[in-house]
Amino acid sequence: MRILISADMEGATGVTWPDDVVPGAAQWERCRSLFTSDVNAAVRGFHDGGADEVIINEAHATMRNLLLEQLDERAQLLTGRHKELSMVEGVQHGDVDGIAFVGYHAGAGMEGVLAHTYLANQITGVWLNDVRASEGLLNAHVVAEFGVPVVLVTGDDVACEDALGYAPEALKVAVKDHVSRYAAVCRTPARTGADIRAAAKEAAALAVRHDPVRGGPFTVAVEFDAEHLAMAATIVPGVDRIGERKVACTSETMYEGIRAFKAVTTIVSAAVEEQYG
Repeated sequence: MRILISADMEGATGVTWPDDVVPGAAQWERCRSLFTSDVNAAVRGFHDGGADEVIINEAHATMRNLLLEQLDERAQLLTGRHKELSMVEGVQHGDVDGIAFVGYHAGAGMEGVLAHTYLANQITGVWLNDVRASEGLLNAHVVAEFGVPVVLVTGDDVACEDALGYAPEALKVAVKDHVSRYAAVCRTPARTGADIRAAAKEAAALAVRHDPVRGGPFTVAVEFDAEHLAMAATIVPGVDRIGERKVACTSETMYEGIRAFKAVTTIVSAAVEEQYG
């Protein structure tokens, strides 16, 4: 049994505001250990449940946040940016039986601690075939095309509720309860570690590959907080304006769709000015 963990940071234990997740900030240094602790708990739980191998794909920001020296020695870590499938890199090789979304969060325009979709501020909403989309929803459709089930989701309570829509059978662990975008009632690492480990052990039984799901075509619509960002996004072939601040792109597969979306966010991030956005 081979498990892939897609590890994001905003939904980690104790994380509540930007400095907790911005590389280089003092609080980020502190929260890296909390993030690593959540991932370790998942690794241990999956091994408790019979997994032979667990590989972790870093999925936050620079994708260089987890502390390798603190990871369970049985784990392997894929760290760094510029990967074919970004947050779910690894599912495309045909050897993953199940995937866990650890440290996930709600999407742009939703309630939830540090809610966003790929870009921290500039995107005000993302829709997949007219359904409001989080990173979890987008990634779940990608992995389904490779026959890989989502078996575990951890994050705040809103992220767990969101996961009911895209991975109803997956185990969910809320490590904190949303109060506002920058506030939460947090459980201690000892408690969240135990909860994640227990859930991962149970989730291992769900790690059974299935036939690839071909659900296309997929239309991804993205709304920005400024008109010029929508204009910049249309540089990507196939991306069209559908409003003053909104663009859309239709793809036959989510493999193509997520890559187009990543291209849009890369172009748009380069079009943001420091003071005015």
